[in-house]
Amino acid sequence: MTFRLLSVHAHPDDESSKGAATLARYAAEGVDVLVATCTGGERGEVLNPAVDHPETWADLPAIRRREMAAAAEILGVRQQFLGLTDSGLPADGEPPPEGSFAAIPLEEAAAPLVALIREFRPHVVITYDETGGYPHPDHIRTHEVTTEAFTAAADPTRYPGTGDPWQPQKLYYQATLSRAWFEAIHKATLAAGLESAMGPVLDELTPEDNLPITTKIRCENHFTTRDRALLAHTTQVDPAHPFFTHSREIEREAWPFEDYHRAHPAPGPELETNLFADLTP
Repeated sequence: MTFRLLSVHAHPDDESSKGAATLARYAAEGVDVLVATCTGGERGEVLNPAVDHPETWADLPAIRRREMAAAAEILGVRQQFLGLTDSGLPADGEPPPEGSFAAIPLEEAAAPLVALIREFRPHVVITYDETGGYPHPDHIRTHEVTTEAFTAAADPTRYPGTGDPWQPQKLYYQATLSRAWFEAIHKATLAAGLESAMGPVLDELTPEDNLPITTKIRCENHFTTRDRALLAHTTQVDPAHPFFTHSREIEREAWPFEDYHRAHPAPGPELETNLFADLTP
């Protein structure tokens, strides 16, 4: 029997910017990896100036699905949309659009994920912490529906008609692209006598990382795959972004990991190096 890993994200491209090298590593090792994408990213922006034109906007939902399919193929994983509607990024004080992922009741939003967990039967689930990683309503709602589904999928009295109960054994929160990561790459780049583009990014980040790191997954051999998958999201990723400017060799030396916080079960005192530690398939 093969281990199964479910990574739950808000929009297409999130899977490639958060933990993609981990997914590629485990897929290459024979783990059955599935990405669940809650929404289609229909209300997303076009962040790449090279494709910011009317034709792109007119066909954005379909383009984002094609980009997602290309990224999943690069990572070597399966992917499934949950069919919920992108909430966009409302202005401060404005509610999310009616009927969108962040606006509908929690049980309605979580039902597709409960059904998927009961069908796929993952041993490990990855998602965002309660902040969403950043305050986009769909990222916060992704945390809410994943924690709801993680527990509810095992309860036969809840969400009837969505399959036989299943309890995943471990739940992790993403801790990639932390301040510590940016600082490590920045300092290593400067130490190598090179110019770093991380300074302005660090100026915008909070002084400290709030999510304790319990698990570090070595995946430096898959950074190239991560980058290729991210660039496959052409409408969402500008190749000129500072993320692509640092030396990958320096990154492999300075920070060859992707980081996680184990939310369930409570972490022990030792740093984990494998999402499937202490599990049997």
